[in-house]
Amino acid sequence: MSASAARSSTLVGKSIAAPTRQRLPLQLCPECFRPLPQRYPAARQQRRVYHESSKFRQSAVAAAVAKAKELFNGPPPPGPMGIDPLRSVAEEMKFMTGKIRQLIGSGHPMLDTVSKYYTQSEGKYIRPMLVLLMSQATSMLPTQSRSWSRGREEVDQSITPASVLADSNPTSPLTAPSVENGQTSDTSVLPSQRRLAEITELIHTASLLHDDVIDTSTSRRGNPSANIAFGNKMAVLAGDFLLGRASVALARLRDPEVTELLATVIANLVEGEFMQLKNTVLDERHPVWSEDAITYYLQKTYLKSASLISKSCRAAALLGDHSVDVVEAAYQYGKNLGLAFQLVDDMLDYTVSGQELGKPAGADLELGLATAPLLFAWKNNRELGTLVGRKFCEDGDVQMAREMVVRSDGIEQTRALAQDYVDNAARAISGFPDSEAKFGLIDMCSKVMERRK
Repeated sequence: MSASAARSSTLVGKSIAAPTRQRLPLQLCPECFRPLPQRYPAARQQRRVYHESSKFRQSAVAAAVAKAKELFNGPPPPGPMGIDPLRSVAEEMKFMTGKIRQLIGSGHPMLDTVSKYYTQSEGKYIRPMLVLLMSQATSMLPTQSRSWSRGREEVDQSITPASVLADSNPTSPLTAPSVENGQTSDTSVLPSQRRLAEITELIHTASLLHDDVIDTSTSRRGNPSANIAFGNKMAVLAGDFLLGRASVALARLRDPEVTELLATVIANLVEGEFMQLKNTVLDERHPVWSEDAITYYLQKTYLKSASLISKSCRAAALLGDHSVDVVEAAYQYGKNLGLAFQLVDDMLDYTVSGQELGKPAGADLELGLATAPLLFAWKNNRELGTLVGRKFCEDGDVQMAREMVVRSDGIEQTRALAQDYVDNAARAISGFPDSEAKFGLIDMCSKVMERRK
């Protein structure tokens, strides 16, 4: 990819510059995660703000997306003074926990308890919130007919006769009438988009249950993790059960394209977990730093973290029957934000205490994982390669690696790359009409960079 092509891409290759001016910065294409040709970067003494988006006309998103491609890098624009950008989905989010608990209920008391365990403590619900915000932000845009346009239809109606399904869940709207539907008066979010938000959280929670077993975690959200509270077997089965419930709900959206998207997310989560078994492509015993290490890390990060966010944002636009340009803009927003989210998460593992995180700090090194801060530090400290090769398994390796990373510019470079990704996310939706939901999506970019847990 040439430098000019990289600039015209919706996702612009970003510089990851070390503090010293003598070195050329590493540039990556966020589309394929491979290095771009190096060039001297223009000075960025002052960040530019985005141009204000105009109201969409007959040309819908096409002109706006073209305009967005011409924008320079800059921070997300702030929302109007005095307006909470997340206020637009507050009513929807109020019912989120109750709706999710309804979907995952089981007639088996123990399964019911384990599957709902992580819903007892208040989660961040970032993924369903993004789906709802994207649904609202695109609701004012023109729609077009799709082969599977069913967003306004009943999402609880089974396709197969109930006698064949033989599903026992006395509380779920999927299998029995709900006593309290918790419906809101918001017409900017379709029933299918609302259900999509719930599905994304089910998939995410299932991945947490499985990850905690794989990583032998001891705590989650300030409480004992499910594998500690109930044992590995029950935690794994509960995760499988949540994926089953999510699959049923997904099928009843009756949209093959959305079903395909979310089904690949589940496959991506597993693929990413397999990639994480290695720190480098070849998993050498004595690896030498190369840009391929960053590429491999970003590919794994997309599969494990950004896939769910990006594809659920894309699915929200699809369910709203929007144009290809709008659907792609929603996807690029989610992809960039998801990558930034995980980069910040990896950075916090070095900078925040376990008590503040709500889970053990420094867990990545303990698990033998080389994440972005260490990979950037490794470039200028080749001694880290020995520790990476043996996955920090010897006494003193974890502490030594941690000290090397803290003394390096690895954390700063990770933050800079995350900032580039959130800037790309905000720029992807710059052509959407101004609304509280759009400002909420942009505000989420700032919140990702500022978060401490």
